[in-house]
Amino acid sequence: MLIDSHCHLNYKGLVENQAAVLERARLSGVELMLNIATRESEWDAVLATAIREPDVWATVGIHPHEADEHPHIDTAKLVDRAAHPRIVGIGETGLDYYYDHSDRDRQQTSFRAHIAAARETQLPLIVHTRDAEDDTLAILRDEMGKGAFPGVIHCFTASGAFADAAMEIGFYISISGIVTFRNAKDLQETAKRLPADRILIETDSPFLAPVPHRGKPCEPGYVADTARFLANLRGETIEELEANTTANFRKLFAKTAS
Repeated sequence: MLIDSHCHLNYKGLVENQAAVLERARLSGVELMLNIATRESEWDAVLATAIREPDVWATVGIHPHEADEHPHIDTAKLVDRAAHPRIVGIGETGLDYYYDHSDRDRQQTSFRAHIAAARETQLPLIVHTRDAEDDTLAILRDEMGKGAFPGVIHCFTASGAFADAAMEIGFYISISGIVTFRNAKDLQETAKRLPADRILIETDSPFLAPVPHRGKPCEPGYVADTARFLANLRGETIEELEANTTANFRKLFAKTAS
């Protein structure tokens, strides 16, 4: 059985046929999906899906692209929302200097507010980072010095050195369908050597469909294709990879056991 540790079931491309998408995921062996929030306007819908579907859980957070539009979302608001029994993580949050859709200072302020919420609730922080390795790591290290918090680097595409540094502070690394892309050689080398007890797997659907689904909207069910590729890459059986990634998710997102 597999867990899709990061998907956007309420995004265009999935929400229109959400019931069918969920059924295809289940038929592909996906036992649980984590539905990720990225802006305040979708919090209610993301949570409603998790309330309605027993194998779907939810998070609360503001994507770095949305930081400029959400200056009012502070730690207290995140903590208040995270009290709901179906919300099991904080994010996604982080820094994106590739697109710079939001001011970098505003992204950093939002990121730190999310970290404080993760520290207070002890729910995992779901981190997005793109072209911002140095600042992401500096903030994580600085904030970890104020008190520990769990977390994961989602849809990992950063350097191997960044992966090592993130794991040194206790984070998990989540691998998406990008690992199946022909030009993802550096990512494949990193994914190959990740410790078995620190790896998660995700789709980030409806984005980044793995081979052989390139060009289509991604779905949680496609996590099975990424898992097969990743198991072969790491020299593991698919059963070993499934067992390890599921156990890691359950340990990190401990609230899903309630």
